[in-house]
Amino acid sequence: MEVVLPEKHKTLVIPGSAVSYAPYGDSVYVIQKKKDPKSGKESQTIRSQVVRVGEARGDFVSIIEGLKPDEVVVSTGVFKLRNGMLVTINNDLAPKPQVSPTPVDS
Repeated sequence: MEVVLPEKHKTLVIPGSAVSYAPYGDSVYVIQKKKDPKSGKESQTIRSQVVRVGEARGDFVSIIEGLKPDEVVVSTGVFKLRNGMLVTINNDLAPKPQVSPTPVDS
């Protein structure tokens, strides 16, 4: 008797709120470190990165293409952002994404 199991694939998953969905292509904002050439001071800026979105489960979506595992994405407030903006990471008020969300008012 043989049992055929499905193949396991490593999947890159991010909160669905990080994706800016648009007719011309979906994108996320990636946080990158940038060094000021004059002062040598390091800051964090954002850049828009086009991605290909796969399946969604709960509050998460899989990314098929366009994002590396070590890149940090902005997960809230993406509609307010523009390329090159300076950002500070503060996760104090960020909602906690869940695989099986159960909203209070549903």
